[in-house]
Amino acid sequence: MRGSIDTGWGIGSQIAVLLAILVCGALLAGNILGVPILLSYVESGSMEPTIETGDGFVAIPTADARSVETGDVVVFEAEEADGGGLTTHRIVDETEQGYVTRGDANPVTDQDAGEPYVTDGQIVATAMQFDGGVVTIPHLGTAAMTVSAALATLQWQLASLLGTDAILGTSGLGTLLLVGGLVVIAASFRSGARRREVGSRTRSRRNVFDARRVVLAVAVLLFAVTLATTLAMSGSTELGVVSAEFDSERPDVIPAGESEVHTFELHNVGVVPVVSIVEPASGGIDVDGGPHTLGHGESANATVEISAPDERGYYLRSFAEYRYFAVLPPPLLAELHAIHPWVATTATATVVTGVFTLPLAIVVGTGSIAVRDRKRSDGPGSLLR
Repeated sequence: MRGSIDTGWGIGSQIAVLLAILVCGALLAGNILGVPILLSYVESGSMEPTIETGDGFVAIPTADARSVETGDVVVFEAEEADGGGLTTHRIVDETEQGYVTRGDANPVTDQDAGEPYVTDGQIVATAMQFDGGVVTIPHLGTAAMTVSAALATLQWQLASLLGTDAILGTSGLGTLLLVGGLVVIAASFRSGARRREVGSRTRSRRNVFDARRVVLAVAVLLFAVTLATTLAMSGSTELGVVSAEFDSERPDVIPAGESEVHTFELHNVGVVPVVSIVEPASGGIDVDGGPHTLGHGESANATVEISAPDERGYYLRSFAEYRYFAVLPPPLLAELHAIHPWVATTATATVVTGVFTLPLAIVVGTGSIAVRDRKRSDGPGSLLR
């Protein structure tokens, strides 16, 4: 009876630890990438009582924001609201120029307070709702901000100790987490793979690794890195334009009711070839979407036609660029992207993972990987059996 209870408690503890790691990993990944990954939180009271200050919520990434509608709580890149940056507010209306947003606790809309209409390209996530209410996680944000402050302090201390600022900021945090994760994985494999010594003199000891676990760990790591890299390569571009009653040489001033064509350069600074697909992320804009295949150091031009409404004023126009590793034919990637960007992202991540892990699986097989370590053991305690 005692053995079964202990085993059950062990499994429960492992599940709890795994969930804690997933929560921390999702929050840290979102902080590094600058977009919510599965979980997010609010730092102010603008969404009370729906989301209390410091509470978290389940954030569904919107690689394609065209599915959002009035009543949804969204995370968007604000120009003015709450000082700019990522803001969590509710969509209260939709116009031809974009969405009207407002915090549930705010008396006026963001647009009445000076925020331009929110476009699809600015929306990065939606809050999961169940039975009409947002699914919240109490105090998740408070805990996350505490951990974030502790990590920032640790980064500064390490930077001062090592005499370098390369480990500061989000990129430095990502490097530290990657190195730390690899160390933990290596240590866990090593600690779980030791065998007992079976001789009294010069004996062979083996560190034995389960080949399937090794392949699975490599596959999960590659898939996660590829997915995160794909998301980081993609993004949207916001263009502020003024609808005016006069002609101007300024590219951001367009006569009311007319349109202008601009060319934007797409450049691949990475080593791996990518496929770029550009599409409108707001009204009043049309683009030559491609797909464009870009090798290392190559560039391509995307044609963007921007229209100004009949009413004078300042408006935001945006277009989104999605980049995928060129591991599938561009026409196929375009078809998968047309279904949903997440379909194309998952497909490319799966192919990249398979290209590297299948040869590894063939080489190591499904048995055990033994690393022989010869060490002399002359003490009387060396004879275990």
